[in-house]
Amino acid sequence: MRGLQRMVEEERYCCEVIMTQENHWERIYRTKAASEVSWYQPEARISLDLIRWVAPDLDAPVIDVGGGASTLVDGLLDVGYRAVTVLDLAPSGLALARERLGPRADRVSWIASDVLRVSLPRGGYAVWHDRAVFHFLTSAGDRARYVAQTQRALRPGAHAIVASFSPEGPERCSGLEVVRYSPDTMHAEFGAGFRLINSVREDHRTPSGLTQAFVYCLCRIAEESPQRA
Repeated sequence: MRGLQRMVEEERYCCEVIMTQENHWERIYRTKAASEVSWYQPEARISLDLIRWVAPDLDAPVIDVGGGASTLVDGLLDVGYRAVTVLDLAPSGLALARERLGPRADRVSWIASDVLRVSLPRGGYAVWHDRAVFHFLTSAGDRARYVAQTQRALRPGAHAIVASFSPEGPERCSGLEVVRYSPDTMHAEFGAGFRLINSVREDHRTPSGLTQAFVYCLCRIAEESPQRA
């Protein structure tokens, strides 16, 4: 009985946390233009180049985690990708992207949900892309849930591209603490089920004129991993 009560309390706590986070990002998207947020990129060139390198087949299913109003989806459609999914906790961020794309938005699958709890198709994606979600996970438990989600959602031999602030980057973003990573410390979080293939440094210039140091880590999931069972 105590175990059941504990589970109910934990579930209630998780729901409260998710609602708080959703409210935080909703407020940002509703009070700032998409081109004013610190992570804005007129063109997501590094992300697009890495995706095209590992998934030249334009039918390869790609998911952009935390995509919000990012312009990556525009670039993916421009070069011809036909199976693109964008996931974000804030519906307002997705709405901005859909409005920008106009009729082309119907060619994209949109998911408004928390990446740690959403039900994604097992082995449904060839590429998992995340620019600046993972570094907001300051809890080891949340990071473990994120990695488990990534492993379930990717097919064997698929790729994960995860970008975070590098050790030289900010300690906070949008009023929240972050965890900064080098390629090695990022790979350590994902474990033996992933092989680090490449990493790319980016000095991102924010709309306000600041420079933020990012690192992009490209990993390939093992063909067969005991963690996928």
